[in-house]
Amino acid sequence: MKNLALIAGIASLVAVGSAASATATTLYEEAYAREQEKLIITAPIAGIQNRLWFDYRIDVMEAQKELSSDLRGASDLEDRRDAWEEYGHELSKERKRYIEGMAKRGYRMGTVTVDTQS
Repeated sequence: MKNLALIAGIASLVAVGSAASATATTLYEEAYAREQEKLIITAPIAGIQNRLWFDYRIDVMEAQKELSSDLRGASDLEDRRDAWEEYGHELSKERKRYIEGMAKRGYRMGTVTVDTQS
């Protein structure tokens, strides 16, 4: 009887551990997507509103709508992970495509570096 209780206890710990690792995986996928959201470009490069800018904004909005739809239709953890992963990769891909397209036209994405060592 004690062996059965011990086995049941170990089985429940394994189940909790598996659930915790699955949740951590979900959190990783969402965290990656959230980081990509922070990098969404909110103003056109060099202030130029051209086809590339409007395409980028439309693609970002479509990715957000698709994430919402995918999460609503998710039936399990794997579906949620896939939705977040796809969303993060879409944001990254579209941002790179916009920046590269503007660079080909001679407009670079500006960056500011602050030197705190004097």
